[in-house]
Amino acid sequence: MRVDSLGTASGPTISWRSVECWGAGISLFFQTGALLPLILADADGTLSDSARSILRLPCFPVYVFTIVILLRNFPQFLTALRRNLIVPAILVLPFLSTLWSIDPPTTLRRAIGLLFCLLLSYVLAIRFTPRQLLFLIFVTLGACIVLSVVISVVSPSLATMPDGTMRGIFIHKNVLGWYASLMILVATAVLIDGTLGLRRTAFILLAAGVICLVSSGSMTATIATSVAYCLIGFYSLLQRSSSIGRVVIVLFFVQLSLGILISLHEFLVPALEALGKDATLTGRVPLWELVDVEISHRWMFGYGYQAFWTTENPEATHMWFKLGWPAPHAHNGYRDILLSFGITGMIPFVLMLPQAIRRGAVLHCHDTQYGWLWLNVLTIMILVMNLTESIFFVQNDAIFILFTAAIIMFSLYAPVVSLNRSPSWQTPSRGVESGLQIS
Repeated sequence: MRVDSLGTASGPTISWRSVECWGAGISLFFQTGALLPLILADADGTLSDSARSILRLPCFPVYVFTIVILLRNFPQFLTALRRNLIVPAILVLPFLSTLWSIDPPTTLRRAIGLLFCLLLSYVLAIRFTPRQLLFLIFVTLGACIVLSVVISVVSPSLATMPDGTMRGIFIHKNVLGWYASLMILVATAVLIDGTLGLRRTAFILLAAGVICLVSSGSMTATIATSVAYCLIGFYSLLQRSSSIGRVVIVLFFVQLSLGILISLHEFLVPALEALGKDATLTGRVPLWELVDVEISHRWMFGYGYQAFWTTENPEATHMWFKLGWPAPHAHNGYRDILLSFGITGMIPFVLMLPQAIRRGAVLHCHDTQYGWLWLNVLTIMILVMNLTESIFFVQNDAIFILFTAAIIMFSLYAPVVSLNRSPSWQTPSRGVESGLQIS
């Protein structure tokens, strides 16, 4: 017999639904890298080996929570695996890369961490509807952004980078910028959705997100936020159009996106030089040139999952010497995939993306009851972020967890969802939505 609550006969009981909601929220908060890394970091934001060891400790309760929830919902987990076979294949790839990795112990250790993080993505996908997940992220990121504003007032020295930009409760301004950008998206989605009844709170968190975004000075997050609002308009127009109109809108949007990317490639650096700005994109352009050379040396399989950016790798140390600064990654998620897995890993990843984007758009247009808009925008927004940052395949990272959860949800709902029938693994829509209320 299935037990749906915890507790003794005479004591208070806690429903498993409450455990799922609170556990998922707390797990995501830990995976954002908020607060604890800032406390343990040095003044310049670097983490010592002992600090990194301490930061691994909160991960274990998250892993235990993830395994327990998946075991309790094992049939749904198997369904999610079957509905998108590319995601499980990508889960296996980091472990396979130990066979050719230049640092097998590092690759294996980090592959295990990535496995548990992506299992958390499955928990989010099978136990929450899109609107429930929106509420969960709204609360979690809202706590991060409000705490960042508070700590910047109470302790400005702790919440500020050496260059004077705001980092809030994170160890770097760029991380604050990323989550501020996501907060702006989520708050806007809550305002557009209107069913959660949190408009006043959404306005407050939207303003706090804008303050953190501007104060962080993160150009990547600023561009991603601009793209997010363009995508909100695109998907809203797509939903209201007829079938022929949708084809025209999609073709126009694809051509416009390609035109912008080609223009940026050709004219961005000359434009920055003409304006007297940093034409190297804070050192990224020379870094990318060196990284491309290293990718060409092992283009088929790469160097092994996250094995390249280590002090034991002479190619990385030589690159750092040339650059004059220790780049922690390629500052481009697509290049880091090639460094880790080569073409072998890039092909399934690239095949997965168009399928996920198409499924998400179909769900948004034909199934309005679950609120798919924000997940569609989030997916492409993260793709844009990875043009200048490395977020793909990062273990213990909430952004990549949400990105993978969105892809899993698209593949999970797409084959069975309809306007009048809920997915077979969930209770009816009203019951599912009300299940999020924690008592």
